[in-house]
Amino acid sequence: MVTESSGFQRRWENRRARARSAGDEAKESYYGLPVIHKPHWDWWIIVYFFVGGICGAANAIATLARWHGGKEGESISRVARYLSFGMVIPSTICLILDLGRPERFLNMLRVVKLRSPMSMGTWILLSSSFFLSLLTVDQARRDGLLGQDNPLVRMLRWMPVRLIDALGVVPSLMLAGYTGVLLAATAVPLWTRNHLVMGPLFLASAFSNAAAAITLILGLRGRSVEGARHRIERLDLLAMFAEVALLVVFKRGLTRTVSDPLETGQTGKLHRYGVLGAGIGLPLLLHGKSIIGRSPSGRSVSIIASALVLIGGLAFRYVMVMAGHRSADDPKATFEMTRKRD
Repeated sequence: MVTESSGFQRRWENRRARARSAGDEAKESYYGLPVIHKPHWDWWIIVYFFVGGICGAANAIATLARWHGGKEGESISRVARYLSFGMVIPSTICLILDLGRPERFLNMLRVVKLRSPMSMGTWILLSSSFFLSLLTVDQARRDGLLGQDNPLVRMLRWMPVRLIDALGVVPSLMLAGYTGVLLAATAVPLWTRNHLVMGPLFLASAFSNAAAAITLILGLRGRSVEGARHRIERLDLLAMFAEVALLVVFKRGLTRTVSDPLETGQTGKLHRYGVLGAGIGLPLLLHGKSIIGRSPSGRSVSIIASALVLIGGLAFRYVMVMAGHRSADDPKATFEMTRKRD
């Protein structure tokens, strides 16, 4: 009888132990299944992040160059303004295609949701496009593309350009950096772990990409704009150094589990060799003489470095989105974030 009772007690304790183990497994790993739904974002939103960042940063650069750049600033402002305007249409197309149906984009214009990053992003894009369109038309007037004397040209001469410049630079800066805020507003561990860094990081990357695109265009135009190219090249270097510093802060704030998508697998390799290596490290190496102050970079070196920066900027957004998908699929990362918040 004692033996039968002891055997029953052992079976009962083993059953309770297995139940506790199963409960711990569910609590810690959710049986290996994702706890949260990953965003559906793919290439459309990746390209939108890229061209939208260039659009906003280039318009801000155009305004600053016109205000403080002198004669060389005029050349920078002209290229930056047309570049920014050229990015508006693909930005809008990519956003609409990502939403799936055009009527969804129109529905987002019916209301303003201050707590919805997607709604705010749509209105930021529209307001930035409005001011940018006015400034681009004025730039076309200055360049003689609209004729010399007609009603449109005479009307544009009375337009308060400096006021529109000042009003337009705010939504442009927001457009350049809000994509990082959009990612940080989700529940994805990789994006929300360092939510305060995401906006400045994407802003610095957008300025680097926009400056590289302007440098590339000026480099292809030849020696007539060498001075302007050297000035915008220095801005690109400054933006790259800021991006590196913010990446360090971002990576230091991640735990090993949360940062795993940036260290391993396809996204880890692309982050290491595509973003950090080809997109930042190699351009800085090519600009070595310019950094230490010996002499400006040659035109061919500048063109190659700018192209690498742009490739790295697109790769950076691809890595962040796809690594975020992996982070959302990892229940351990989600539970780790939950414990941190508790």
